[in-house]
Amino acid sequence: MPSYDILIAFAVATALFAYMPGPALLYTAAQTMARGRRAGLMAALGIHIGCYVHVMAAAFGLSAMFRHVPELYAALKIVGALYLVWLGIGVLRQKTSADLPQVQPKSARRALADSIVVEVLNPKVAIFFIAFLPQFVDPAASLPVWLQFLVLGTIVNFAFSSADVVTVFATSTIMAKIRANGLGQKVIRYLGGSILVALGARLATDRG
Repeated sequence: MPSYDILIAFAVATALFAYMPGPALLYTAAQTMARGRRAGLMAALGIHIGCYVHVMAAAFGLSAMFRHVPELYAALKIVGALYLVWLGIGVLRQKTSADLPQVQPKSARRALADSIVVEVLNPKVAIFFIAFLPQFVDPAASLPVWLQFLVLGTIVNFAFSSADVVTVFATSTIMAKIRANGLGQKVIRYLGGSILVALGARLATDRG
């Protein structure tokens, strides 16, 4: 594995990237606002599971295809963006009762499945891993390069997931103070749906 100096730099950089406000944190916050804390946690788990697809792709060189086949990158980005917009519209169209309902297990499972799909369909995650991880991989180390990718990628994934979980609990705490009245409930739902639609629009129009 890399030297301790490189590993310390890796840990610091990972923490900064993990807790820097961005689309992933907004997504988990939106799911929490739309479906509740349990669904938010399932969304975080879904992102975590989906991220392993990108970690393994980076480890075995599959993510490099996005650099050499820009059409593939663009197509996957558009599909992922449309899926996010579709999720947001679905949230906006939900009917809200006078009393805030408890999140059903089906909603939580749906959040898990949706989040896995959203993460897998986000090519920016793949690009991040093939740009970030090689900075901390040592070809001369005793461990094979692909195994170093897997280990470092797993650490990054857990760091990002910890930030997602913190976001879920912070969002649910704020929601608990607002959800008491029907108007606040509607505002939360519309805000959550709008964030999902906005994230989809941003992914579709981003030239990066």
